[in-house]
Amino acid sequence: MNMQNLKNKLLAFNFVCLIVMVQGCSSVLRRGPLPSSDPPLPANFPDTAGKKNSAVIGWREYFKDPNLTSIISTALQNNMELNILLQEIEAAKAEVRAKKGAILPFVSAGTSAGLDKVGRHTPAGAAEDNTANEIAAGRAVPTNTPNFVFGGTFDWEVDIWRKLRNERDAAILRYLGTQEGRNFMITNIVSEIAQTYYELVAFDNQLIILKRTIEIQQNALEAVKLQKANARVTELAVRRFEAEVLKNQSRLFKIQQQITVTENKLNYLAGRYPQPIKRKSEGYDRFMLDRIDTGLPIELLRNRPDVRKAELELAATGLDVKAAAARFYPSLSIAGALGLQSFSLSSAFNAPASVMYAAAANVMAPLINRSAIKANFLGASARQIGAIYTYQQTVLKAYIEMVNQLAQIKNYGQSYDLKTQQVAALNDSITIAGQLFFNARADYTEVLFTQRDALESKMDLVELKQEQLSAFVKAYKALGGGYNRAAGGSGNSTKMAVPPAAGELRGGA
Repeated sequence: MNMQNLKNKLLAFNFVCLIVMVQGCSSVLRRGPLPSSDPPLPANFPDTAGKKNSAVIGWREYFKDPNLTSIISTALQNNMELNILLQEIEAAKAEVRAKKGAILPFVSAGTSAGLDKVGRHTPAGAAEDNTANEIAAGRAVPTNTPNFVFGGTFDWEVDIWRKLRNERDAAILRYLGTQEGRNFMITNIVSEIAQTYYELVAFDNQLIILKRTIEIQQNALEAVKLQKANARVTELAVRRFEAEVLKNQSRLFKIQQQITVTENKLNYLAGRYPQPIKRKSEGYDRFMLDRIDTGLPIELLRNRPDVRKAELELAATGLDVKAAAARFYPSLSIAGALGLQSFSLSSAFNAPASVMYAAAANVMAPLINRSAIKANFLGASARQIGAIYTYQQTVLKAYIEMVNQLAQIKNYGQSYDLKTQQVAALNDSITIAGQLFFNARADYTEVLFTQRDALESKMDLVELKQEQLSAFVKAYKALGGGYNRAAGGSGNSTKMAVPPAAGELRGGA
């Protein structure tokens, strides 16, 4: 009867502890409202009502120059930063497998052998002193006791509150986030290579323009020298024309250095040592990329890898909060052992005499000094709110980038048309100034300044064309184009797909 009363008191005490613990959990888990994770987006981009989306066009279709696509293809195979990121993805994949394994029971098997000798002045030693008669009869355990064990152990934490499963799912989401990080890097690599390639072609055209201008100026210098020989101009005019020629010849080597640096930048992005870059520089003034179809702003959420990565991280932090909250509740673990044990190797396999087994179930809950658990929960909550703001910031940045590039395409297009007219007017003025100078109706400085202005306008026109092409490339990148949505890199499929490993890792839960 007394034993029954004691059991009832223990049960009552455990029940009271459970009530206190649950109340403590409810007071800790109460949080304020979370910020909205759905940023409002405008219905359309400014000055556009695009129905398609250029982001779904593969880079092989968007960049039609075979020399450029060859460099991009090589880079996606050899780029060092991309290869480093791929190893980080493998590390995230291993983390998923570790979290998945934590849900399952831990079973281990093995064998052990040992020797045990107790002291005489211990309870066990005193007990041995009372077994002299049995020792004489040969029935007692030896004083130096061997111990042979063959068996296995079983240990399993039952995931009652989905703590382990939430940790696993959070790891899966972060793994998918690394996949989106890879896609974002591919987008950046494709964009940077395209911009650098067009910059290299622009330098080629500037070099051609400069060489032609130097040739014209050298002819003008010879003409001015003849004019001086006929006493029609002074030495000052000769020296001014000569200085202009020398200045442009010096500028020639500067552009050649820029070409070398730009070629090596492309080689670096392609993951190879310096070598000549095959390219087509003729007809640069007629270069034009496909018209950008923006689609709808909401499509940025599906096409931009950085937005998708931020969204996955946001979902992962929500699961982190749930896993942290589950640590306040009781945990159930089951342990067991089964095997053979004997003090004699010859009798170790005599069943059932040598069979040993054990089983236990533990229910544990934190009651006092839960500071570490609270800190973990509050930290997870803060990271979740931070992930919400990061997601909103990423979406806002994506929208603004697209708006800026659309405006740049429009403004640079109008600027290029006007600059073309300026170059045509200055080309005519060079001929007119030369005729007036040789007819003594214009000063040599007018010829000099006209040639200088014409050269600068031509160089500016090439730079403006390069910036115009760069604007199209950046807009393509801002829409989320440049990576393969089916295979993640080199193809041109427009179908969005979850990375294959995700289903494999999620299976078996």
